Amino acid sequence: MSRISVRGFAVASATAVTTVGAVVGVAAGDPGASNDLETTAAGTTLLTDIPVGDQAQVQTASLTQQADALANAADADAKKSAEESARIQAAKDAKAKKEAAEEKAKKEREAKDDIASRSERRDPGSFAPQSSYTVAEVKAMARQIVGAGQFQCFSNIVNHESTWNYRAVNPSSGAYGLVQALPASKMSSAGADWRTNPATQIKWGLNYMNERYGSPCGAWSFWQANSYY
Repeated sequence: MSRISVRGFAVASATAVTTVGAVVGVAAGDPGASNDLETTAAGTTLLTDIPVGDQAQVQTASLTQQADALANAADADAKKSAEESARIQAAKDAKAKKEAAEEKAKKEREAKDDIASRSERRDPGSFAPQSSYTVAEVKAMARQIVGAGQFQCFSNIVNHESTWNYRAVNPSSGAYGLVQALPASKMSSAGADWRTNPATQIKWGLNYMNERYGSPCGAWSFWQANSYY
């Protein structure tokens, strides 16, 4: 069963209505109706006048156009989706690249700071022993022994552990000194005067942080996450 387009049906319907009206006019005795009928009939191609084969061609052409339109729309959507995916991936790649560059720059800065700190460091044994030390004096010693690049991280830990009291004792655990060594006797590896000399305690604490965490800043990062080091 062949189908006709809506447009073709509308033309055929209009023609049929006009033709019927003209016939009615003739039957009623309207002399102009006959001429109208002839004019309408002469100027209109009736649907029934289109061969069945041509109707099939028209239908096929219409379906092909629809298929092409759908295919074009699908291609456009696919292209848009691909462009959006590419944009998102490019943004992710740029972010990852930026983070990698920032991390590299950070490590380079830390390496330079560490080198600078090493050149600035003073040997703990170069400080003359005193009977007692103020907090300001202990901090000054630490700044020279640890170096500027790592001092702030070292200071943060000592602040939390002993508030810069080199004779601080934890009554529960027995941890002792600026860095609260446990057991306290471990600090003897840095000097026999570990109980009374802040420089010896600083030396031991610095070595401990470097060996276990890579640096005082590494130790401070761990401390922030765990509240101990």
